[in-house]
Amino acid sequence: MRRALWWAQDYAYAAVWQARAFGSRGRADAYSRGAGVPIIVLPGIYETWRFMQPLIEHAHRAGHPVHVVEPLQRNLRPVGEMAESVSAYLLAHDLREVILLAHSKGGLAGKLVMLGAEGSRVRGMLAVATPFGGSRYARVMLTRGLRSLAPGHPSISALSEQREANTRIVSVYARFDPHIPEGSELPGAKNVPLDTGGHFRVLAHPRVMAELAALAE
Repeated sequence: MRRALWWAQDYAYAAVWQARAFGSRGRADAYSRGAGVPIIVLPGIYETWRFMQPLIEHAHRAGHPVHVVEPLQRNLRPVGEMAESVSAYLLAHDLREVILLAHSKGGLAGKLVMLGAEGSRVRGMLAVATPFGGSRYARVMLTRGLRSLAPGHPSISALSEQREANTRIVSVYARFDPHIPEGSELPGAKNVPLDTGGHFRVLAHPRVMAELAALAE
């Protein structure tokens, strides 16, 4: 019963924020100024940056410039292409000591950025509900992009084998994630399991805000 309730609450949260994101006319550049550590937002698949707006507004109120990489759009492209877009943004804006704030698939792209040519520009990453080891449900998905998130897929396996960036990653995840039954624990990272359930609504959990603040310090 508890898991069923968590599942229902999770999809209710997702529905509300997808609807708000669709109706929002807010501009990304409204959050791009501040004296604090720069933050780059990496939403999950089918999500625009507005889906993470509660976290963005929290970080911006704390004085951080929050950057949105517009070419990511709804994150339907392969993880490698997402990482290339983020790396190009870091280089073009000469950003350093950056914190990556990622949800779900965005965390995979973020880790790839940290392993790439511009990885030295990244201080660390807060990854929320990221399928670092893949998700078995991805095997039955209709699109190639989603199937590439399955355990054993070459992209997931290759990323898992590269652990040098893991010590700069904080992985926050719910005890029960209806989308990632394997969980989001990442060897060598700071792993923060939450005593709750969900894949989406954990974005608004106070511990996520606290971990972001700790990384920014």
